[in-house]
Amino acid sequence: MEEIALTSARLHRFSPTWRLKALLPIAGTLFAGLLLFAIVTLQNPQRHWILFVAAAGAIAICAVLLVVLAVLIQKPLLELNEKIDRLRAGDLHVAVGFARREDEIGELGRHFNEMVEQLRTTREEVERLHRTQMTRAEHLATLGELAAGLAHEIRNPLAGIAGVVEMIGRDLPANSPSREIVKEAQSEVRHIQNLLSDLLQYARPRPPQILAADLNETAEHAVTLARRQLSNRPIELAFAPDPQLPTVEHDPAQMQQVLVNLLLNAIQAIEGAGRVQVVISHQENYAVVRVADTGHGISPKNLPKIFRPFFTTKGQGTGLGLSLARNIVEEHGGRIEVTSTADLGTEFTLRFPLRNHARTGMKRASEVVE
Repeated sequence: MEEIALTSARLHRFSPTWRLKALLPIAGTLFAGLLLFAIVTLQNPQRHWILFVAAAGAIAICAVLLVVLAVLIQKPLLELNEKIDRLRAGDLHVAVGFARREDEIGELGRHFNEMVEQLRTTREEVERLHRTQMTRAEHLATLGELAAGLAHEIRNPLAGIAGVVEMIGRDLPANSPSREIVKEAQSEVRHIQNLLSDLLQYARPRPPQILAADLNETAEHAVTLARRQLSNRPIELAFAPDPQLPTVEHDPAQMQQVLVNLLLNAIQAIEGAGRVQVVISHQENYAVVRVADTGHGISPKNLPKIFRPFFTTKGQGTGLGLSLARNIVEEHGGRIEVTSTADLGTEFTLRFPLRNHARTGMKRASEVVE
């Protein structure tokens, strides 16, 4: 109420300005007419009373105009100003009463009421979405805690099973057909162990340790690790660093994990000969990493799902690799995008800021003790 009173006081203080602007042309015209009329009538003293009547009429006209302007313009302005102050204070149920008028002022009022209605609808939708997201976040947090607990509980018995399977495999004769079954069991145990590791990492991610480091070097290490998985396959793995790239504030270990995951996916997507390329560049204040392959591509129906947890098109995949990759990139303040064409290949693009000012405790790579 105090703010509304101050605003009204300001309007009252400045209201004579628009009144004078509206009345001065009329008053000037009337004054000029009276002056001309006075010059004519002063020559005849018997007509002086006509001059007084004309002056009184001019003053009355100005007074009536002032009252009309106050009612038709000042009153709506005061009401509009008051409703704007209430709107600024957060009251989205305000409406001006002069919107019923059939003139320009009424049209202004109708536009104001429509704007407030749209703001109210938008805020209600935002609040609904916020409640939905908060409920979903709480649900996911609960599931994460449950998943982490289950993973810990499963790991120990699984380690015992793996040990027993390995002992059985050693005790079997060299020519026993059961050896293939043991190998398959060991492979499935490793698959479950990998799934549990990814699940734990997804449920309880480690916050990034931001360093001012060389992104070219980080990407080169990832490429070197991926080359070891080629197994003499006819796949070319090319790396194009950016010589002009400044140091980038990032977690080298996590970013290497992201790139290795993308590279292994790219290699697995190629059947026969093909090419995988990693290109580093920068645009203004952002570092850009592109990982492209000439594999079979991703179908349009699967493309929107690839970042969902546990979604995979690979028989031995956990479906958490790309979800973890996106989480890591977003923790760096960046984003990851993908484009794909069937039978032509896929390209992942990572963009994140060169300087991560939101992080605390950031060190330079030279300050980290190995």
